[in-house]
Amino acid sequence: GGQAQRVALARAVAAEPAVLLLDEPSTALDIDSQHLIDGLLADGGARATVLVTHDPVEAATVADRLVILEDGRVTHSGSPTDVRTRPRTRYAASLAGLNTLPAVADGYTAMTVGGALVVLGEPATGPVHLVVPPSAVALHRTIPDGSPRNVWRATVAELQPALDRIRVVLDGPLPLVAEVTPGAIEVLELEPGSRVWAAVKATEITVHPA
Repeated sequence: GGQAQRVALARAVAAEPAVLLLDEPSTALDIDSQHLIDGLLADGGARATVLVTHDPVEAATVADRLVILEDGRVTHSGSPTDVRTRPRTRYAASLAGLNTLPAVADGYTAMTVGGALVVLGEPATGPVHLVVPPSAVALHRTIPDGSPRNVWRATVAELQPALDRIRVVLDGPLPLVAEVTPGAIEVLELEPGSRVWAAVKATEITVHPA
């Protein structure tokens, strides 16, 4: 699909422009055509290409620098790795699949905007963003023992398949997403409405200035 779109892109590239501006170039293309275009863009040589897209996978695949726009303003600019590991807004974190929690830190604790107290693994002061990978959120049917310093009661709101994992959207003091295996879903007997305990080790929380 998208033969006319492929031809138009080929003509634009054949002209060897110094700068190529593309607005959603892979829209309406089939998978094979998307891969061809992604390969063409990745092999741009000295040409600068500005790609406008709403597809975070496409952006991370073909770009060496990302600029995130929210409400008409730039909220983050950096390499795909920087944007993925150090998101500065909830939207950027959602693109990277991470949890981000606005909070105010005071030493080794932080209070989220929702009023939840979070124990940190590193000291911080003032407004911050707490970034928590979904894989760091452990789910339990009973209150866990051991090392986790942060434990909250939560309700399963939604189960979202994600390749070989299941993303578990939680409602509770903290709006978190956990990522577990299908086997864990069966063992814990999780479904929308299930009550669980969510635990996060303090050392798994990354703190960034707001």
